[in-house]
Amino acid sequence: MDLSGPLHYLSIDRAGNLIRDGKISSVDLTESYLERIDQLNPTLHSYITVNGNSARKDAKAMDKEIACGHYRGPLHGIPIALKDLVDTAALATTYGSEAFKDRVPSKDATIVTRLKDAGCVNLGKLTMSELAMVGPPSLGEETLNPWNASHAPGGSSSGSATAVAAGLCAGSIGSDTGGSIRFPAANNNLVGLMPTYGRVSRNGVMPLSWTLDHLGPMTRTVEDAAIMLHAISGFDPADRTTSTKSVGAFRSDLSADIRGLEIGVLEDSLIDIDFEIADAIESSIRAFESLGAKVRLVRMPNYRVLHIANSIIYLVEAFNTFGTLLRQKPSELGKIFRIYGYMGGLFSADEYVQAMRLRSRTRVEVEKIFEKVDLILSPTTNSPPKRIEEFDPFVLTGSTRSASAEAFNLAACPALSVPCGFTKAHLPIGLQVAAKPMNEQILLNAAYAYQELVGLHHKHPPL
Repeated sequence: MDLSGPLHYLSIDRAGNLIRDGKISSVDLTESYLERIDQLNPTLHSYITVNGNSARKDAKAMDKEIACGHYRGPLHGIPIALKDLVDTAALATTYGSEAFKDRVPSKDATIVTRLKDAGCVNLGKLTMSELAMVGPPSLGEETLNPWNASHAPGGSSSGSATAVAAGLCAGSIGSDTGGSIRFPAANNNLVGLMPTYGRVSRNGVMPLSWTLDHLGPMTRTVEDAAIMLHAISGFDPADRTTSTKSVGAFRSDLSADIRGLEIGVLEDSLIDIDFEIADAIESSIRAFESLGAKVRLVRMPNYRVLHIANSIIYLVEAFNTFGTLLRQKPSELGKIFRIYGYMGGLFSADEYVQAMRLRSRTRVEVEKIFEKVDLILSPTTNSPPKRIEEFDPFVLTGSTRSASAEAFNLAACPALSVPCGFTKAHLPIGLQVAAKPMNEQILLNAAYAYQELVGLHHKHPPL
């Protein structure tokens, strides 16, 4: 049977249909990923913990259900993996930190329960920046970019991106406080979706910033992101920040017809960006126009200081969570986290309040923009993936690298990074698309139409 490529690069959508129809088994799919992990993880370091025996057992159970006529849906028997800040019962969850190397939760996070209920097979836990801050983990090896191992994959969901891009899982879960799903997605030719704040439960997930943290899927296609989003969304009484609004079908409601859609290009985000990224964004604008969308420039008045506001908020909130650990057991934490962690304790209450006020103004400004347009486009990053030796985790202020991403954390809006090109060095470039809160469907529709036009999701790393 012609599967149009190896099993490990099948989309979730395609693999789910094949499992449903009995043309492939979850066991075969799971084994293909485990073999690939054995082959590539010693170099790429995307997994901190491989859940091989349990994954095989779960895959067999999913195949048995199919044989008995029970089909759970498009994620039935699909192997995925989780960022190592998501609690998994009886499986280590270390936060990428030596301080938590022996931590084994007693119960699953809500998002894990929902993925299991959907039929997913968990292949293991994925490497991340220590405590989701910046830089490498203090536990395990630094993850490499499969497109070019001398370049960084982006963080803090580094392992989540590399694993999907390299064909080490069908999809993954990442977290995003200021771009940590979207940056790695852009750097790895992936779709990375940060849902609306409150769309996905964070119960059982390590908090970095309780007001900015989001959980979301990282996949190779927009359809796959829609499938995973449907599975993980919805109200959770264990997380009072979750929304009671109904969850859409997402995948079944995907449409490539975006004629008449009003799209704003964030003019502020086009300043001080790499020329190859600027060219890719210009091509993306023309692509959307060819699809029948109406494109205009929009401005965000406080754009230049959004990075500072986001940083103050998450650093203060991170210190609130980890301050006791920093004071009592600093030697168990890596140098980079210690510096950032202590920084969070230096801000005054007034500075935190002022940052939160700027956040409120940003929400109002974004709402005003969305009165005129349906979506906002911007580059996901302002430069291609950095060489590992060029990455400077201590550049905190005066940077515009992440302002377009952080704007939507501050505004609690959904935002998605979709592949939009490659540099001359064949490094991936990402386009960010953002929508009003709880408007993931229009976001997914636009990204899907664009994806189908440019076809970049068919490209894989030279492994």
